Amino acid sequence: MPQVAPVQPAVPTQPMAGPAPAVPEVPVQKDHSDLIKLIAIIALSLVAVTFIGLFIWMFLQYNEVSTDVNGQIDEAVAAAKMEQAEKDEAEFLEREKEPNRTFSGPIDYGQLTFSYPKTWSLYVAADASRGGDFNAYFNPIQVNEVSNDTINALRVIIRTRSFEDVTADYQNYMDRNGDLTMTSITFNGITANKYTGSIPNSELNGIIVVFKIRDKAAILQTDSVLFEEDFNKVLETVQFNA
Repeated sequence: MPQVAPVQPAVPTQPMAGPAPAVPEVPVQKDHSDLIKLIAIIALSLVAVTFIGLFIWMFLQYNEVSTDVNGQIDEAVAAAKMEQAEKDEAEFLEREKEPNRTFSGPIDYGQLTFSYPKTWSLYVAADASRGGDFNAYFNPIQVNEVSNDTINALRVIIRTRSFEDVTADYQNYMDRNGDLTMTSITFNGITANKYTGSIPNSELNGIIVVFKIRDKAAILQTDSVLFEEDFNKVLETVQFNA
């Protein structure tokens, strides 16, 4: 008998693999955190630079103001010290004038008297012992050379001319020059003419007081308004025998 080959069991066949299904792409989200950080850093840097600049400006302004204030304080202190020193010196000079000395003129000319600072020197240029005008000059420390253009604190003149004649001369001068003015004053019961401004026949600018002593004219004159205060004090003490 013919041999029959054994039947092999059927092996199931695998179908052929087709292409793999496409995986859908997931959109990738960009990361903006780095950009935000960069912007924040830049912003903070700008703010920091601004504040630093502002601080420096304010510091410079403070220094400038502080320096100016300190300078003003120093100037004020220096000015106050100088003012105090000048005040102290003025007070010292005023104290040095005390006690006053007493001037006494010729008895025959009414014996004019008044007080004057002891720091002033006296020079009698004409004592009228033989008649004529009486002339005396006063000035601090020493009397300056007597002339129409040198300044002395006080000139005392007793003219043998009448009060009316002497004041008429001053009136004529005022009529020709507008830089001398006259007012009527009274001191110690004495009525006088006070002339202020340009002194006739000189380059001086001062004060002249003219009053009557008996039949004569007395003239008290300061050659500079710088002596006006002392001049007024002298006037307050003037006396004479009528």
